[in-house]
Amino acid sequence: MTTTDPYAASARETTEGRVYTITGGDWDDIVAGSPFEDERLVLNMGPQHPSTHGVLRLVLELEGETVTEATAVVGYLHTGIEKNLEFRTWTQGTTFVTRADYLSPIFNETAYCLAVEKLLGIQVPERADVIRVIMMELNRISSHLVWLATGANELGATTPMTDGFLDREYILDIFEKVSGLRMNMAYIRPGGVAQDFPPGTEDQIRDFCQYMRKRVDWYHGLLTGQPVFQSRMKDVAYLDVEGCLALGVTGPMLRAAGLPWDLRKTMPYCGYENYDFEVPTHTDADCWARYVVRMDEMRESLKIIEQALGRLEPGPVVVEDKKIAWPAQLAVGLDGMGNSLDHVRKIMGQSMEALIHHFKLVTEGFRVPAGQVYAAVESPRGELGVHAVSDGGTRPFRVHMREPSFINLQAIPALTEGGLLGDAVVAVASLDPVMGGCDR
Repeated sequence: MTTTDPYAASARETTEGRVYTITGGDWDDIVAGSPFEDERLVLNMGPQHPSTHGVLRLVLELEGETVTEATAVVGYLHTGIEKNLEFRTWTQGTTFVTRADYLSPIFNETAYCLAVEKLLGIQVPERADVIRVIMMELNRISSHLVWLATGANELGATTPMTDGFLDREYILDIFEKVSGLRMNMAYIRPGGVAQDFPPGTEDQIRDFCQYMRKRVDWYHGLLTGQPVFQSRMKDVAYLDVEGCLALGVTGPMLRAAGLPWDLRKTMPYCGYENYDFEVPTHTDADCWARYVVRMDEMRESLKIIEQALGRLEPGPVVVEDKKIAWPAQLAVGLDGMGNSLDHVRKIMGQSMEALIHHFKLVTEGFRVPAGQVYAAVESPRGELGVHAVSDGGTRPFRVHMREPSFINLQAIPALTEGGLLGDAVVAVASLDPVMGGCDR
């Protein structure tokens, strides 16, 4: 059986093998072939457009100012994270998954580690679970602040843009204090977390909660009653519960349509069943409803954080099994996070066996029993799931992420077709997509 190489015309032989030169060639196909070719306008929006939330490309067919057909084109930010995981140890995998949805790295790490821990059959210490909850809810607020800042800016409101990012800085300062890094921390590890809260962290988080509660009120006072802000979002990009379920849409989009589906309540993890909080919902199923739901979610996250601070009891932050947990005590180093040199010097000086074990555990990793599992968390954008497969080795056989940004983008045609071009910007903003997670 012979196959035809569709790219043969662009191929050339080199000393390194065959090299292809591939260029985008779909535009002529998109704009040609219609009996109404002379009467329609096809607009290419993105992938560099500031209102597409990253490198998202929208191909919009217009009739006047009305969108008659919308196509989302993704893949411009493909990083090969899932494939790279197959060539790293299970612990090293956190460094890759944290960079998928770069606005909510803690959720990527937690979902991945929950899957690894399910394969290992281990339970992390209570303090580690509480720390994970605190870090996730802080991350939820910081992600929603970016959504609020960028979404309002796309409607012409620049004050929420600057203030949203300034408020987010308070959370990033906490992340930096705890992990040494502001984003993509790889702080959640299989078996627990990389290190305990440094002294003063709990007081800093409490101060932030008091500050942020006033700031949410301030944002409401600035935006919620503003008639232009309301008119740009009310009755725009309608998608009801049936449409959300048919398209697999989850998160604030689904809750804004009236269904209180939140994995923290429906399928609890990390001890969320022990916290008292509400699942905000709305029934209008439009951009305004999504705005209200996300604003209410920030309030609920503050409630969870304060409860979690009260549940922090002294104890280990990683499993006691030294075949899984690194023997070196971690501390913030010049590189952001590194091993405590004093502890490494101690094990090198007193026990050659301990040194060998430490070396093999860090370089080779631990073995994970063969099997496959699925673990999911409620990220700021919806259900973030990790399907992990192990063949019994020290590296993942396969890891696939069920990323909500990728799934939710399927709703773009339903949200935009039949509406105005200007409303397409609002519709995409209400989805809150992050292309790093979509293309991963």
